[in-house]
Amino acid sequence: MPLRFRPFPTVLLLFLLLFSACGDDDTSPVNALSCQSSGEWLVPRANIFDGGPGCDGIPALLNPPFTPVADVDYLNPEDLVSVAADGPENVKLYAHTVLDWHEIINDDLGGAPVAVVYCPLTGTGMGWDRRLSNGQTTTFGVSGLLYNSNIIPYDRATRSNWSQQRLECVNGELSGERPTTTNLPEMRWRDARERFPDAVVTNYSTGEDRPYGRYPYGDYRTNDDNRIFPVEREDDRLPAKERVLGVVVNGRSTAYRYRSFPNRSLGLVTDVVDGRDVTLIGSRRSPEFMNAFYPRLTDGTDVALELTDDEVLIDQLGNRYDLLGRVTAGPAAGQRLTAPTAFIGYWFSWGAFYPGIEIFEE
Repeated sequence: MPLRFRPFPTVLLLFLLLFSACGDDDTSPVNALSCQSSGEWLVPRANIFDGGPGCDGIPALLNPPFTPVADVDYLNPEDLVSVAADGPENVKLYAHTVLDWHEIINDDLGGAPVAVVYCPLTGTGMGWDRRLSNGQTTTFGVSGLLYNSNIIPYDRATRSNWSQQRLECVNGELSGERPTTTNLPEMRWRDARERFPDAVVTNYSTGEDRPYGRYPYGDYRTNDDNRIFPVEREDDRLPAKERVLGVVVNGRSTAYRYRSFPNRSLGLVTDVVDGRDVTLIGSRRSPEFMNAFYPRLTDGTDVALELTDDEVLIDQLGNRYDLLGRVTAGPAAGQRLTAPTAFIGYWFSWGAFYPGIEIFEE
């Protein structure tokens, strides 16, 4: 069946514009091109699309409110959350029911300014350091522009435009620079609340009037034929909307599937990406989770990772780790595993951004 590229849903567009207009003058919706900085683009301008709501028409959040896990009654068991280490002990969970409507959350993790950047159309989420190479600390906004159906955030310090999944500034003063990323692995709410009972979760008291909990794009997540915007390259080796973990090392990438892992709660997979050893922890069933690490601590110590019979991640030095790679007990307590850039995304977007991407087969 051929792909159907659908225009931006008119009802949704009007809905977004109506509520966006309630914001202050700095975030009122205008044509997306007003977010564009001067200068050339590093990607073909003909392949950049205006998503509809305009610059800041989808309002990014700043310092969002959180609710302790034990008090959350507004998420369903199957809802996705992105998991972030907030320092050596704390955890923040960013609910996709909020990110679906805002796409960017400017926050702090472990005292560092970070933007959680999420694209509902490609299913990709990660953290970006908000400290720019020019010494400025910025916030990121939603430009309203898309490249390969993927969000183009802009930084408010220089109004440069950045391609999220390309991992590069593609227009403006900072053109050619790459963001410093933080991996934000995702899992279902039912599993996150069990594994991180002391975490906090973004709630719906954002100051914005949105129908949180209602997905904005109909059957988009599950319908391979429902594609709103075109991409430069098609890769039909996997179903278009299959969620895979892409690991990027020096511009080389490999995709990992949930089925790559053993049929138990957690398993390990080892691989080499662009000459670097990578260890992945994940599951094909609950907690339906994948994360990637280099087998090296932040102090440079190489480790050999394994799972115990009760599925605890350990190394040969006696260290125990959580699913975010933090040492929870042992001689290296307080350290964590280093990691490549890794994030979940729909397969079609990985094929579009990383032509010839390898698919891991055990």
